[in-house]
Order: sequence, then C-alpha cells, then structure tokens
Amino acid sequence: MISKKNITDKVIVITGATSGIGRQLAIQLASSGANLVLVGRSQLRTQNMLSELNDINGVGDIVGEICDLSLQSDVHGLADRLRARYGKIDVLVNNAGAMFKKDQWTQEGFERTWALNYNSVFLLTTLICDLMIHNSSGTIINTASASHRLGRIHWDDLQFEDHSSLRGWRTYTQSKLAVVLFTNYLAYVLKDTNITANAVDPGWVSTRFSNDHSLVTKVGWWISQPLQLSDVQGSKTLLWLSVSKEADKFSGCYFYKCKPIKPSEKALNMVDAARLWELSEQMMGVSHYWDKIRYKINEDITMEMNI
Repeated sequence: MISKKNITDKVIVITGATSGIGRQLAIQLASSGANLVLVGRSQLRTQNMLSELNDINGVGDIVGEICDLSLQSDVHGLADRLRARYGKIDVLVNNAGAMFKKDQWTQEGFERTWALNYNSVFLLTTLICDLMIHNSSGTIINTASASHRLGRIHWDDLQFEDHSSLRGWRTYTQSKLAVVLFTNYLAYVLKDTNITANAVDPGWVSTRFSNDHSLVTKVGWWISQPLQLSDVQGSKTLLWLSVSKEADKFSGCYFYKCKPIKPSEKALNMVDAARLWELSEQMMGVSHYWDKIRYKINEDITMEMNI
C-alpha cells in the first residue's frame, strides 16, 4: 500500500510517455490532479495519449511535448518551453530509452543509443534542475536496467567509433551503466538540497524494445515473452518514487520492485562517476549551468547558517 503525497498541481515531466512503462505511469498519475507533461517523439502517439488521459476523472493539466531526445537541440527547446510554461518542475522521470541497430548516428554526430539513453538524461536534468533548486524540492527518477551490470565505460571511445563491431548491445549496456553513475553523482551534488535522484531497474518488461532490431532478436524477444513483466508491473517502481512519502528519504539509490538494491560495483565507483560527469559537461557544453547551480546551493546553505 503506497502512502501517497498530495501531488495536485505538481508538475511531472515524463519522457518516453507514449508507450511501455512511461505510458502506464502517465495513466496511473492522470487522476491525481497533477500537471503532466508527456514527452514523445511521435505526434500521433502523443496526441492519442492526450485523448486517452483527458477522459479520466480528476485529470489535471496534461500537455504533450514532441521532442527527439537524441538531439541536443531538441532537448534545449523542450527545456525552454517547460521553463516558459511552468517556471517549476516537481518530478522529472527520465524514462525514454532504446537500443538501435549498428551504425545509427544523430545529425549532431552522436551514436544514437548513447545519445538517447544517456546524453538526453544528463542534458535535460541539467537544463531544468535549477527550477527544482528555486522550488526548494524535487524528484528526479532515471530509468536504468539490470543490463548495466554487463556494461563498461569505453573512456577512449564512448561512441564506439573505433569499435564498430561492438555497437548495439555493448552500447546499450554502457549507456545504462552511465545512467546509474550519473544518478549517483547527481545525488552527491544535490546532497544539501531537498532534491532526490534515484535510478530504477523496471525489470524485464514486455515493450516495443526489439522493434528496431534484426529478425533473430525479434524472434528471441517473442519467445521470451512468458518470462517478461507487463508494462503495468514494470511501472510500479516509477510510480512509487513519484508519489510515495517514504520515497523522499532515499537519494542516490538503485531501485528494483520498490526496494533499494545494490547495483554493480562499477556503478558505485565515484571516481568514474566524476570523470563521466566532467566528460558529459564538455560533450554538451553545459559546465556553466552546473556552476550556477552549485553557487545557488552554497548560497542557500550560507543563508540557512546565518538564520
């Protein structure tokens, strides 16, 4: 039984909100009175979601945002629109993710799996985190995967340019390890605030994950369906972290089935987490954002000490 917070009028941003566990999370939050921002890449699927949710009793303001999260320019545009429309964010669920076929690159020059699964998480969080700082509270939830345990960070070749034969699954596991490392370091940066940051393993969920893959992969995914969780089951931890009062005491944790569990040892390496953070700031040109956020945090701490 979830001891729920009152989230009426709270602003909740969900990426990957038009299918899978993101869609189910949106459905379960719709009657709460919260203001939901559903981020999707498909105009049609996003519009269908809006129509479906607006028929639910008790809905708050629900809007759709069309954004290709694998493009940093699109993420900047999304952040600007959120800032202009709301001026605050209470919950950010970085849920969008996929594994693409080999040799798929964005027009900005990034390997597509890495760009969507990791770059978008780091960048969107960076661009709107100050809205949580000014609001003095916030919840950040990043969808990871048990596959992070198989990943390793290829420091000299994050885009697998020199290891093209390893793209695909290796790129995916690296991106999910990066998400957990980022979440841990984010929690450290925000430790003196009322903002929590946690990563989630939703389990082996039956989704559209294999749609962009070879026939062999699709067949394997279909055969394993009896072992897979439903999207409703997979969304439970995201929901718990979004609305539960008990969840507020956790930050920098890795959750599975609404319980904190230990991620891989590689994911707990704070030296690697700091190194990845620095590289990410450079790749996305956002060091000045975090300089301002750190300054604001230190300013707030100083004010509290002087009261």
